[in-house]
Amino acid sequence: MAAPKNMVVAQSGGPSPVINNTLRGIIETARELPEIGTVYGARHGIEGVLKEELLNLTDQAADEISLLRYTPAAGSIGTCRYKLKDHQTEDFDRVLEVLKAHDVGYFVYIGGNDSMDTANKVALLARERGLDLVGIGGPKTIDNDVGDSEFKLIDHTPGYGSAAKYWMHAVQNANQENMGSCPADPVLVMQAMGRKIGYIPAAARLADPHREMPLQIYLAESPCTLQELSDNVNDQLKKDGRCIVVISEGFDVGDLGILRDSFGHAQFSASKTTVGQTVVNYLNEVGLAAKGSARGNVPGTDQRHSMAYASTVDLDESYHAGEMAARLAANGDSGYMSTILRNDGPVYSVRFDKVPLPEVANSERTFPASWITSSGNDVTDDFVRYAKPLVGEGMVSLPMIDGRQRMTRFEPLYADQKLEAYVPQADR
Repeated sequence: MAAPKNMVVAQSGGPSPVINNTLRGIIETARELPEIGTVYGARHGIEGVLKEELLNLTDQAADEISLLRYTPAAGSIGTCRYKLKDHQTEDFDRVLEVLKAHDVGYFVYIGGNDSMDTANKVALLARERGLDLVGIGGPKTIDNDVGDSEFKLIDHTPGYGSAAKYWMHAVQNANQENMGSCPADPVLVMQAMGRKIGYIPAAARLADPHREMPLQIYLAESPCTLQELSDNVNDQLKKDGRCIVVISEGFDVGDLGILRDSFGHAQFSASKTTVGQTVVNYLNEVGLAAKGSARGNVPGTDQRHSMAYASTVDLDESYHAGEMAARLAANGDSGYMSTILRNDGPVYSVRFDKVPLPEVANSERTFPASWITSSGNDVTDDFVRYAKPLVGEGMVSLPMIDGRQRMTRFEPLYADQKLEAYVPQADR
């Protein structure tokens, strides 16, 4: 049998409450596979590869690896928003040089569509250069926008179930406040993440599946104008005396002075104003059909790092997605992403499989139009049936020491750097 090759794992894009459990699944599975030697974590994604900052994960204490299940976001090995673009040939050359220098035969990139594209490009270039490298993708995004709209490539991405659970509870809690404070604050506007796709704000409906709350939901895809939104809210006020509005950060309210990251993605929380505040201002300016004012909540990155609201289903599935990624690597299945596919039948269950990276990288999931109500301010029961199993039944139990959450603390066991220092092309 050939000597085992080392593995590099990297993360890209926005984090999630469960991304570290995918990493844990990779590390713990790789330890049991004779084909895989040392597992390195690239510090801050592909930038860590370019800078040859490789953290030895295999030699970390088993307890610290286990705690990845309860450690949110991406602080363990970091993430990035650095994209390898086709013209950055020096960057691609450098990636292969670093991988070759450290006897790496497996490269796993955890992320969304752009990350799957990067993993595929690195694998293909390695093959062209005669480097024996297996490139694998690990799915991740709270937006649930990886894959296709028919759910054949992947049913849902690790991270979405936890973001959905966050919003389910956020709306439940907000409803309690709104019931109590509605004489003075009859309208509460809550802004949810979701630049182009409505899965996160849609999850607000899970708080009220029987439609007993005065709840309106506006996705980025909702075919409503601000005026129509205002009319809908006032109709609700005339009926119930109060209204909760959950609105996507990507809902069209005009120019927001949007900033963009290196992928070209809008960063709404870094922009000059927000959709939520714009809607609050508009409602108060045109007037409400009830005394009092509209108020707003604009949660930020807590939507993707709130471990207390992590879905236990999401945690379990993210681990097995990482486990599958490690097994695909050991089997030499280069050019594939580990995936989650829903089984047929009335009882929710899934299976873990593989799909070609090019198909994922070139796909773009949309929110099914049939899941948006004709009014444009709600989602249908079909969405509820899709999303309800993903949030689980109970709450995660977190390890605590002296009243504080115990999270993973890795030792700084970095591989010796064998190459000259390098500045990524986009940073020059």
